[in-house]
Amino acid sequence: MSVMDLFRLDGKTAIVTGGGRGLGALIAEAFAEAGANVVVCSRKLEACEEVSEKLKSLGVRSLALTCDVTNPEDVKNVIAKTMEKFGTVDILVNNSGATWGAPAAEMPFEAWKKVMDVNVNGTFLMSQEAGKVMIEQGSGKIINISSVAGLGGTDPRFMDTIGYNTSKGAVITFTKDLAAKWGQHNINVNAIAPGFFPTKMSKVLIEQGGKQILNLTPLKRFGKDEDLKGVALFLAAKASDYITGDVVVVDGGMHAI
Repeated sequence: MSVMDLFRLDGKTAIVTGGGRGLGALIAEAFAEAGANVVVCSRKLEACEEVSEKLKSLGVRSLALTCDVTNPEDVKNVIAKTMEKFGTVDILVNNSGATWGAPAAEMPFEAWKKVMDVNVNGTFLMSQEAGKVMIEQGSGKIINISSVAGLGGTDPRFMDTIGYNTSKGAVITFTKDLAAKWGQHNINVNAIAPGFFPTKMSKVLIEQGGKQILNLTPLKRFGKDEDLKGVALFLAAKASDYITGDVVVVDGGMHAI
């Protein structure tokens, strides 16, 4: 097998939650470019349909579905529709996310619950349902999208998001423990912890604290599309078959300071 073959996804089927925009759409595109069939799902079907049509133009099959990852019935429906169309679930990317900015003393409890529900419970529900298929077929790759904010505390001057940070830390521990539990089924479970990429979710943070963020980033720039696509492909492909329970930090070196 050539080294380039280690990064091909021909014949594989991937599900990307939150795939209608931002980092999810980038990851979906990377998988399609590598030959995978891709299911993109989120609460906003129209956005997913636009991404799905773009993926089809790359020569792969694709499906757009509505899914609130906090709703067990929606989650089950995505897995069922994926199996109905493609017959397998080889790769799952838990990318759907929510955030809320507020000082810890003023964080509304309802906002806290919403962030934890999407980022933690949604990751669990999707992994559980996709995992049932992966266990039966004896293989699979689960990639959870965490954040550098989940590695520790952040300066409140540019990131006063205690609910988001806590949830992303939980995703890291979830990743490690699920890897320990499901390695026996030949299922790899890893996480990506992105730094600051210009997306809709990070727009306000970058506008308010962009200079400080760059001062704390050794590479002195924000993330680009290709910075994430390659990492996601690596964790989804055969190239990473002996890696599980790991967290790949993609932040321009911010975590090293």
